[in-house]
Amino acid sequence: MENNVNLMRKLTHINNDGEAEMVDVSGKPQSRRTATAISTVTLKPDTLRAIKESTLKKGDVISVARIAGIQAAKKCSELIPLCHLLPISKVSISFSMNKDSIEITAFCKTIAQTGVEMEALTAASIAALTIYDMCKSIDKGIEISCTRLVKKTGGAKINSETVNDVRS
Repeated sequence: MENNVNLMRKLTHINNDGEAEMVDVSGKPQSRRTATAISTVTLKPDTLRAIKESTLKKGDVISVARIAGIQAAKKCSELIPLCHLLPISKVSISFSMNKDSIEITAFCKTIAQTGVEMEALTAASIAALTIYDMCKSIDKGIEISCTRLVKKTGGAKINSETVNDVRS
């Protein structure tokens, strides 16, 4: 039981009664904040070729995935219940095509009292899901993996922080 109490004290979205609540950031100063997240979509070589050549029946996969990712970042607080609504000043989504995968990089920027990590993660995730949706008719083995935060800046630390895999 003591471990549960200690864990609850560390979880900022849990109150003293163990109930979920949104964190109060009203006492924090606004600062410029950025976050970069990635996600990888693994596909068959033929599917990647179809994406590159824009021959899929559903249209230009990369353009649609980019717009979906941008929209997702803007809607993050509607999708994740305890996320704050942020005034996002920039969202960019880029794609790197490899021999059997597409790596999606989502970058978000804001000036706010809390970080923009969830928006970047949501953008990368939804861009990946959009690629899946548009390609699922020709590739039944699509995999989405390695969605993670890779960098954030701003807030209390002010400086850039590269996020390492804590599981190692």
